[in-house]
Amino acid sequence: MRSDTIKKGFDRTPHRSLLRATGLKDEDFNKPFIGVANSYIDIIPGHFFLQEYGRIVKDAIREAGGVPFEFNTIGVDDGIAMGHDGMLYSLPSRELIADSIETVMNAHKLDAMICIPNCDKIVPGMLMGALRVNVPTIFVSGGPMKAGHKKDGTPIDLATAFEAVGQHAEGNMSDEELYEIECEACPSGGSCSGMFTANSMNTLCEAMGVALPGNGTVLAMTPERIEMVKTAAKRIVEMAKSEDSKWNMRNIVNADAIHNAFVIDMAMGGSSNTVLHMLAIAKEAQVDFDITNINTIGQKVAHIAKISPSLSTVHMDDINRAGGVNAVMKEVSRRGDILRTNVMTVTGETLAQRIKDADIKDTNIIHRNEDAFSQVGGLSILFGNLAEEGAVVKTAGIVPGMRQFKGTAVCFNSQQEAIAGIMGHKVKAGDVVVIRYEGPKGGPGMQEMLAPTALIQGMGLGESVALITDGRFSGATHGASIGHVSPEAAEGGMIGLIEDGDEIELDVDAHLLQLNVDAEVLERRRLHFKPVKKEIPSKWLKRYSLLVSNASNGAALKTEL
Repeated sequence: MRSDTIKKGFDRTPHRSLLRATGLKDEDFNKPFIGVANSYIDIIPGHFFLQEYGRIVKDAIREAGGVPFEFNTIGVDDGIAMGHDGMLYSLPSRELIADSIETVMNAHKLDAMICIPNCDKIVPGMLMGALRVNVPTIFVSGGPMKAGHKKDGTPIDLATAFEAVGQHAEGNMSDEELYEIECEACPSGGSCSGMFTANSMNTLCEAMGVALPGNGTVLAMTPERIEMVKTAAKRIVEMAKSEDSKWNMRNIVNADAIHNAFVIDMAMGGSSNTVLHMLAIAKEAQVDFDITNINTIGQKVAHIAKISPSLSTVHMDDINRAGGVNAVMKEVSRRGDILRTNVMTVTGETLAQRIKDADIKDTNIIHRNEDAFSQVGGLSILFGNLAEEGAVVKTAGIVPGMRQFKGTAVCFNSQQEAIAGIMGHKVKAGDVVVIRYEGPKGGPGMQEMLAPTALIQGMGLGESVALITDGRFSGATHGASIGHVSPEAAEGGMIGLIEDGDEIELDVDAHLLQLNVDAEVLERRRLHFKPVKKEIPSKWLKRYSLLVSNASNGAALKTEL
């Protein structure tokens, strides 16, 4: 066992003495040591109850013949950090989480790991760290929260709350209705109930085979979720005891698994953030995945499940009732060989075996391929002189009339400028809002920008205004919102050369994002262009800004200068 490094031999007497101080007995030194990476933190709704999950996991590991060692990662709640400079820390926290996983697991030579994430950057951060450590690993998330409901029964969620701000600002919503939404939008513990970033990533864990069926859809704090937690804990001990390298993380998350993640992302219209995270995860998995492959996959996958924010009436609990991710994967597999079902999963079965008996229980929620929302996937990568290395749009959330759009640029050099400008009615129908210097390097930290997109929706401009940015969006964003524009403004990207009044062209079906300005004019602008350099008071964010790559490279930190 890997843990023999710290527990076998006469020269490890001091090590065993320290381990005995934690409660270990003679019989424990022949058992596998299992890391329990918990992301419990009080301030995140999807995490405040994970301490109890950790206790359940440790009890089940002991019962199965392993020795658990629980440790914690940090976490940022993107919703609470949204709209102020706290969001600068969200994406960088992914790197801290990955580093902490690698540090604890490798410093103590633990044999296997069970990860308990749930929200936002915590899932991809744990995946990245687990891939570096490369031992048997199972992911079991905290689970999604229930959808909220207004008094009249209308389903609501966090996206409703953000968009309500814009409606209230325009005088179209009373104080009483705004307060009702505040109190009811997030009614319980769990990751926010739509197909936002957290639930997108927890769903993709199923597609990659690193989690049990239901990981992305079974509600938090339910008996079904608790049983899943126990089952995962027992299974990780079996994997550790086998000492078979086929269970090592990089053998599960291989090129086929990465491919499958993007396939299911397309089928379910996941958050645009999944592109950012999956590119970084692919790098840690040592898989060569080109961003252009995403459009190739999208052309072959029907969009069969539309979930909030793309469809406000459908939430993760509805997907669970309708057959869950297994039903989605089974339906996708009917369209040919796009889903690679010969891959192994952590439960010991291939993906083909896992989905063999799955079926859609409610075709109003999960559609058949023939009746898909679209015959192409719910995400698209755009290219053009504005995005030479790519930009990302969640096509699942765009109304048909905005798939092709030409508009007039209205430029802002920060999210805060954009919020003030939108609320100050500087943006009108036919405009393209440009928010720059919010990329990984320029932000720094690539803030999620749900506030400006929700304002546009709430002010009734969602079907007449587009938005482009080198920053990114919450999974709760919908509309013609194009993010991750690369190269970013801070590294000299074309987005930095746009001026108010320029014509910008968007064509989702042709994968085009173009600045329609004469090449000679752009060249003259380039001669005088100097990227804006922000004052960065944080030492951590300064380091991050120096090392981070752009979004088309997953915003991964460079390891060589």
